[in-house]
Amino acid sequence: MTEALPIARTCPFDPLAELRDRKAVSRLRFADGTLGWMVTTHTESRKVLSDPRFSHRGEIVRSPIRPATQPSAPGSFLFMDPPEHTRYRKLLTGQFTVRRMRMLEPRIEQITKELLDAMTPPTDLVRAFALPLPSRVICELLGVPYTDHEFFEQNSHQMVDPTINADIRDAAGDALFGYLYELVQGKRAAPADDVLSGLVDDLDDMELTGIAIMLLFAGHETTANMLGLGTFALLQHPDQLAKLHDDVDGAVEELLRYLSVVQYEVNRTALEDVELGGEVIRKGETVLVSIPAANRDKFERPDELDVTRSTAGHLAFGHGVHQCLGQQLARIEMRVGFSALFTRFPGLQLAVNPTDVPLNVERGIYGVASLPVTW
Repeated sequence: MTEALPIARTCPFDPLAELRDRKAVSRLRFADGTLGWMVTTHTESRKVLSDPRFSHRGEIVRSPIRPATQPSAPGSFLFMDPPEHTRYRKLLTGQFTVRRMRMLEPRIEQITKELLDAMTPPTDLVRAFALPLPSRVICELLGVPYTDHEFFEQNSHQMVDPTINADIRDAAGDALFGYLYELVQGKRAAPADDVLSGLVDDLDDMELTGIAIMLLFAGHETTANMLGLGTFALLQHPDQLAKLHDDVDGAVEELLRYLSVVQYEVNRTALEDVELGGEVIRKGETVLVSIPAANRDKFERPDELDVTRSTAGHLAFGHGVHQCLGQQLARIEMRVGFSALFTRFPGLQLAVNPTDVPLNVERGIYGVASLPVTW
């Protein structure tokens, strides 16, 4: 049976309303009308994400929410396969070492404190905290002026929003490319102590610009949604919020598993016929890996938020060669952010009815559009 992409949620934290009765591997119709597959189990998801017979090349991978494929731009290694992907990944790994990320922690703590100091009730936590924290951090890491944050946040948001006109998405992408291309040229002329400057000897301007776009988007969009949606989830589960400070690292991992904000855009296309979960994926067919479903497949009481559970093996950051490069940075931002937020404002609460919190259900990255809070 062929089904459309299931997006309905019975509650803000339950992505499985239409997935529970599906097979591990089932037919799915993609946005361009072609037939492909959806994978919902942890085991089969890991197979797809680690099997080199499944490609992530943008020009052949279809999307369930975007009608067109996305050709790989120079530097956009997320949409490439080895060995092209390997070359870029190796260069970036040297810039995103665990040691460097840990050295950033005092600066992340300082930015967090400044944002919390500036908050007055009531406020939209997304605009006041969840979005500016990772935005400021990734700007400093890449060497992008944070004074331009409204420009790049708006354009990066629009360029991946499936609900708006394609011409607007394209214009947003062009605007962001032009801005970062000029910035990259400045880095080459006068390098500084940042990631982009550290790559000028290895990559040309087009490659650097492609990397800058990808890292700028990935570096703030996912973490911002985790901070906003994670706060919402903790406020709705006060028993779990009470345990947050006992093990913040563990709580972050459980929130990553439970919320799985990357919901619709983990896709791979078969380079040859592949048997998967009792089905044959034909060459050229795209498979959507449902991270939210996979992350609720192998765990006991999977639909419960339990910040004390072991979450080893969750797929929130992906798996295989495309596993998230910035995952350690994201973890630090969430650990520092959640801990400081609830320490500073122990009486934090929603300023609206939970049913009135707007959700980005149709976007590839799930989250709250805004989160009105008070204390």
